[in-house]
Amino acid sequence: MTAPKYRRVILKLSGEALAGNKGYGIEPITIEGIAREVKEVADLGVQVAVVVGAGNIWRGISGSARGMDRATADYMGMLATVLNALALQDALEQMEVDTRVQTSLEMSQVAEPYIRRRAIRHLEKGRVVIFAGGTGNPYFSTDTTAALRAAEIEAEVILMAKNGVDGVYTADPHKDPEAIKYDELDFMEVLNRGLGVMDSTATSLCMDNSIPLLVFALNEKGNIRRAILGEQIGTIVRKGVKDE
Repeated sequence: MTAPKYRRVILKLSGEALAGNKGYGIEPITIEGIAREVKEVADLGVQVAVVVGAGNIWRGISGSARGMDRATADYMGMLATVLNALALQDALEQMEVDTRVQTSLEMSQVAEPYIRRRAIRHLEKGRVVIFAGGTGNPYFSTDTTAALRAAEIEAEVILMAKNGVDGVYTADPHKDPEAIKYDELDFMEVLNRGLGVMDSTATSLCMDNSIPLLVFALNEKGNIRRAILGEQIGTIVRKGVKDE
């Protein structure tokens, strides 16, 4: 059997990924499918941490655009990530995967507080750790959370599992049939071309800490395992890729 390419990873899941075809809320069948794929890679001995978004429930920036105080709107989004994290935890534990939710916001009745050393210890014991609550601060995205947590726990890669797109393109492939997919990109290319893989804060954090990103389609069954095994899927973003 092929050995995993990575020992410790961050899996970044958007909130929309948890909504399935509904587009809103939490779709149990979708959550179950994601949990099954996470279990597969955890069973390979890979240490898996997950960062969840909240776009299926609430987007702070959307609330702000409608006149809500931005900090309040962002805190609401952080709370929504906890709902998603608990749903994913439940799905994993029904499959007998030992899982912990850690949140940047204090809510001891439902989750552990985020403590870096404790998170690493859980991973070393084979537990899946789900990071919720964003960074704990408004004005930062869950992409930035993924970059920050990856740096803190020394993850080898961030797996950016996308809904409906299988990598990074020169333009939106749903709108431009001539859009070309990149196999590899440098972080500076992403920033200079405004490709929107992550927000600029998260991209810069990954670049400064040499944390590669692998962007791939979540809705293709088995892709998380393929990514872990090092198969050529999606788009890899890292330092040192030459501009063709």
